[in-house]
Amino acid sequence: MERVTDGPLIVQSDKTLLLEVDHPDAAAARAAIAPFAELERAPEHVHTYRVTPLALWNARAAGHDAEQVVDALVTYSRYAVPQPLLMDVVDTMGRFGRLQLVKHPAHGLTLVSLDQAVLVEVMRNKKVAPMLGARIDDDTVIVHPSERGRLKQVLLKVGWPAEDLAGYVDGEAHAIELAQDDWQLRDYQEMAADSFWAGGSGVVVLPCGAGKTMVGAAAMAKAGATTLILVTNTVAGRQWKRELIARTSLTEEEIGEYSGERKEIRPVTIATYQVMTRKSKGEYRNLDLFDSRDWGLIIYDEVHLLPAPVFRMTADLQSRRRLGLTATLVREDGREGDVFSLIGPKRYDAPWKDIEAQGWIAPADCVEVRVTLTDEERLQYAVAEPEEKYKLCSTAHTKVNVVKAILDKHRGQQTLIIGAYIDQLEELGRELDSPVIQGSTKNKEREVLFDRFRSGELQTLVVSKVANFSIDLPEASVAVQVSGTFGSRQEEAQRLGRLLRPKRDGGQAHFYSVVSRDTLDADYAAHRQRFLAEQGYAYRITDADDLLGPTIGDATSTD
Repeated sequence: MERVTDGPLIVQSDKTLLLEVDHPDAAAARAAIAPFAELERAPEHVHTYRVTPLALWNARAAGHDAEQVVDALVTYSRYAVPQPLLMDVVDTMGRFGRLQLVKHPAHGLTLVSLDQAVLVEVMRNKKVAPMLGARIDDDTVIVHPSERGRLKQVLLKVGWPAEDLAGYVDGEAHAIELAQDDWQLRDYQEMAADSFWAGGSGVVVLPCGAGKTMVGAAAMAKAGATTLILVTNTVAGRQWKRELIARTSLTEEEIGEYSGERKEIRPVTIATYQVMTRKSKGEYRNLDLFDSRDWGLIIYDEVHLLPAPVFRMTADLQSRRRLGLTATLVREDGREGDVFSLIGPKRYDAPWKDIEAQGWIAPADCVEVRVTLTDEERLQYAVAEPEEKYKLCSTAHTKVNVVKAILDKHRGQQTLIIGAYIDQLEELGRELDSPVIQGSTKNKEREVLFDRFRSGELQTLVVSKVANFSIDLPEASVAVQVSGTFGSRQEEAQRLGRLLRPKRDGGQAHFYSVVSRDTLDADYAAHRQRFLAEQGYAYRITDADDLLGPTIGDATSTD
């Protein structure tokens, strides 16, 4: 291949882009490709991006065209860009918007085509046809209003993503202002809120600890309307409430909690995904909350966790402005396309390391500690049924002494012990003489323990996956992960996220994964670490024997 420039980017015919990190133009190239390429891996020297149809359609939805994409690739590529890839970029991006959802003055919601053949093709599709009504003319067909979301889902899947120009209802007005007497939005928070508002709906991706709640508050102030906020659990909901009271003009009386404990519907209502998806006599009764008020804005916190029933209800809410907030759009079920079609395209994305470099989140040292099972534990694992193997190796008693050694190394620092199996967590609670927070722990008790931890009265807290999301523990500086939900990348990211709030002393965070070598535990750990590797976090690997003897700092670093 002919060498044409000394650019930082190598563009390959399999649609991967290799970015040389140390090149002087690397930052400019990264900014140019970020709108249309998904970061896959980010180790030390060469970062790998991939150009996917969804990423290209995200770029089109955000206002970028094929000419800009081609120009970015050609400008920064070290070698001649493969011509088939450029053709594919143009063709793929050209598919977006050939079908448009438009509000017709006489007929209501319609599907309008800029290409008759495409309209004929989708009208003949067995999944699309039932959502359509009468054909008004060669280019326009009526859409049943309730099918706006589902139609977008199906059209995305058949490769003709529709541009939604049907607009949004304003909803019931409710004055909300940011109270910025002693604080102000950070630049990236303001940019995220502005990008969302310009598009009317979509997703903002920010690292844990970077203040996604503030982006939500800014969006609420722009909307000036009743708002429904969906969160992962009651504790997270009450944190939202505290932040909104502190940072906006909203009072306690204006904010309702809709959870297993309370059913308050107020101008701003915070509901848990759990209560929304609870069945009664085979029906999702609480989904009626979506229709209980004329909402002007719906915020989905941790949108990557959006449960299927709420996805289905979201399909009916396409006339409402929708904001998704998340630290990672990785969904283990592969439904990123549904997030795109039902919540909206990605409107803003800030790499974790960029926010760290600005000092808004703490730097983190990630260490994988490999433990050798005892002969008895190894034999137990060898004869176990396949479905039991992961639990056996990830909950091995051998890990307890390693956890104690890590605590001893970080004596005096606020530490979270995180795991997935209750019996393992209870054993650790007994051995460490520390309280355990799990699913059955009442919300009131959880809040008391979290408050004691925040104040420093408790230095060690053992937590199950209930603490993976939206729990604000700014002084936690050490986390020890003893078991996880198999190979979940999003869980790994959220667990590290518990540590990333900036520390008062400016110190770094320490994230340990204690892993049983030569078992499924090690295989799943490697998969879980992928997202963090994509964000530029390299794991050091050390042997448990070294930890129990010499310090971790003496260990050999590998990726």
